[in-house]
Amino acid sequence: MIGNPPKKKPVLSDSEVITMMILFHSGNFRNMKHFYLFYVQKHMWAEFPHTVSYNRFTELMQGAVLPMTLMLKTCCLGQCTGISFIDSTSIRVCNNKRVKRNKVFKDIATVGKSTMGYFYGFKLHLIVNDKGELLNFVITQANVDDREPLRNERFIQAITGKLYADKGYISKELTEMLFIDGLHLVTTIKKKMKNCLMELKDKIMLHKRSIIETINDELKNMCQVEHSRHRSFGNFITNTIAALIAYSFFPKKPSIKFETEQSLQLSCFL
Repeated sequence: MIGNPPKKKPVLSDSEVITMMILFHSGNFRNMKHFYLFYVQKHMWAEFPHTVSYNRFTELMQGAVLPMTLMLKTCCLGQCTGISFIDSTSIRVCNNKRVKRNKVFKDIATVGKSTMGYFYGFKLHLIVNDKGELLNFVITQANVDDREPLRNERFIQAITGKLYADKGYISKELTEMLFIDGLHLVTTIKKKMKNCLMELKDKIMLHKRSIIETINDELKNMCQVEHSRHRSFGNFITNTIAALIAYSFFPKKPSIKFETEQSLQLSCFL
């Protein structure tokens, strides 16, 4: 027997909830509860006349995660230009001193290590183009190797040309596997590794990898993709998706400006 349908429909629609989430992650607000109670309900009552309690709003937030994900995947991702950058960034969910007391992410989050030391939480893997647009993303546990998402065909199915990465992505097997699929993985080399021939433009692009590091910095400091106020795993996913959507609407993104020139010196000499 099918259960009875809910007697009351949500007063706020999914589109209104998503709009509020994007506004929060696009502005200078640092606390969702303060934003909802003292900004939306007091200064945006004309745009949202039928607001609900904050506890009910958090429930509606988690219910809107699917349409937000579809919106991000279909409307907010950019197009591959043949020049892409990949990197992962840590998403801490609590201070290292409170790991044993954290109950929200128990048996979900893990301990990982980044260049800044050990952290408890997750990893956000991003692929961006030279215009600063997001091409794809994936969220993994903190102890997952950075190279693991590249083995997933869905993660790189729309990426072509050259993919620039740091030393953490060095793998002969992975490079050969991606090259067969038409994707050239270009990484820096470690100090003890033998030097290899590389095109000048590839060396220049490796020095331009700061573009994705700048994007990670904006996601954390401007879009609030990382904070320790989550009350459930669903709330964490919802805020992460909303932060990525908010970044995609930024009018000015970190980008690389370059021009290519073709020289005819060799052909003239012949």
